[in-house]
Amino acid sequence: MELIIFIPIVVVLLPLAAWLGWFFNSKFGKNSINAAAEKAESIIQDGKKEAANIKREKLLEVKDEWYKKKIEFDTEVNQKKQKFSNLEKQLQQREESSEKKFELVLQKEKELRKLEKQVQDGKISLDEKTIEIKKLEFEQNDKLEKISGLTSEDAKKMLIENMVNQAKVDAASTIKEVHDRAKVDAKKEAQKIIVQAIQRTAADYSIETTVSVVQIQNDEMKGRIIGKEGRNIRAFESATGVDVIVDDTPEAVILSSFDQFRREIARLSLERLISDGRIHPARIEEVVEKVTQELEEEILREGENTILQLGLHNMHAELVKHIGKMKYRSSYGQNLLQHSVEVAYLTGIMASELGLDPVLAKRAGLLHDVGKTVDKSIEGPHALLGYDLTKKYKEHPIVVNAVGSHHEDIEMEHPIAALVQSADAISGARPGARREPLESYVKRLENLELLAKSFEGVAKTYAIQAGREIRVMVENDKVDDVVADRLAREIAQKIEEEMDYPGQIKVVVIREVRKIGYAK
Repeated sequence: MELIIFIPIVVVLLPLAAWLGWFFNSKFGKNSINAAAEKAESIIQDGKKEAANIKREKLLEVKDEWYKKKIEFDTEVNQKKQKFSNLEKQLQQREESSEKKFELVLQKEKELRKLEKQVQDGKISLDEKTIEIKKLEFEQNDKLEKISGLTSEDAKKMLIENMVNQAKVDAASTIKEVHDRAKVDAKKEAQKIIVQAIQRTAADYSIETTVSVVQIQNDEMKGRIIGKEGRNIRAFESATGVDVIVDDTPEAVILSSFDQFRREIARLSLERLISDGRIHPARIEEVVEKVTQELEEEILREGENTILQLGLHNMHAELVKHIGKMKYRSSYGQNLLQHSVEVAYLTGIMASELGLDPVLAKRAGLLHDVGKTVDKSIEGPHALLGYDLTKKYKEHPIVVNAVGSHHEDIEMEHPIAALVQSADAISGARPGARREPLESYVKRLENLELLAKSFEGVAKTYAIQAGREIRVMVENDKVDDVVADRLAREIAQKIEEEMDYPGQIKVVVIREVRKIGYAK
């Protein structure tokens, strides 16, 4: 029953619900579409406005950019026009100048042709006059030869000889005057500086020998040093390069060598071997090698201490080592390191007195004989070897020149070089500073006298004061006072060029005029 009632109700409600749905949908759908259309229209209008604004802004930017480019283009065009205008003016001026120069060149060419013609005419005239002059000269020479009794060559030779002799006399007189004038002022100042330098420097000297003596406890040790069939002494001499003399001298063994460094190695090695008691070839080589290393280290320390003592710095390590080697070198019996230190002090003192750099002067004085420490297999004068060594290790150019020129192997370039040379002579000339074998000493004096006697007009020569002075007696009829002064300088110059000697040599030329009368 209920189902029957429900079905008609459903049938009635369904169309009603469908109609209501359509009604509401139609009413609200139109409203939504209209709202959407209005919103879309609003968006379109806003977009058009924004697009118009953007278009207007871009047009303004483009116009501004175009205006700037136009101004730049106009400016550039104006500049180029101005430049072309200037170039055109310059070109026009050059053309005008070229035309003027061309006209000037044409005018000069005309003048040159005219001058060439004048010169040619003058040359012809000169040739004619030259021929005429030569003819007259020949005639005059012929007349002069007949009058004088001399040929033209003889007369020319006589005239030249007279002029040369007169020039020599005049030159000698002038040189003597200048020399005497310079002596008056320079001698006092030089003596003052040198005396001050010598007084302020005191140095001890010890005579270096070629042998060292090693004391032993008893003579039985000599047999152990010699070894079986002499094997120990041969091994020792081979390792050290020193001659070992085992003789009858009680409790002593003598080591002989000209190389002080090797001799010192041998002395220390032998003393250690004797103290240790083990003496055989292997032990000898071991001890000698160890002592050699220790002495090489001692050499470096000695060089560093010397530099510190003199107040020097920034010196290459190899040069420091060479300075240390000087301790084991000698020259004419004078210890090379003591000599170099003294030269450094003397040079520094004299440089201070003269207003020069004392540190640079001491550096040059210390290194002046460094070439003597170079390996003996390298040949050459020690000054030039030292020059190459100091130059190699980038010493100051003044120091390098002073080292190379202190024996005048190269030209002196600075006053410090002359001071080093003077200090070297002072140090070597001290009494007892150097020794010389008797034979070479006598030979040097003989050569000195013969060299002075080789000059014309010299009668006798006498070497005195251990070769520090040479007195030259001249013939008074051949040598006058002016020539005597020149002769003294020439002899001194030849001694410097041809002889080796320590210190300096004074040359005294004596000219005597003796008149004898007899009373009867």
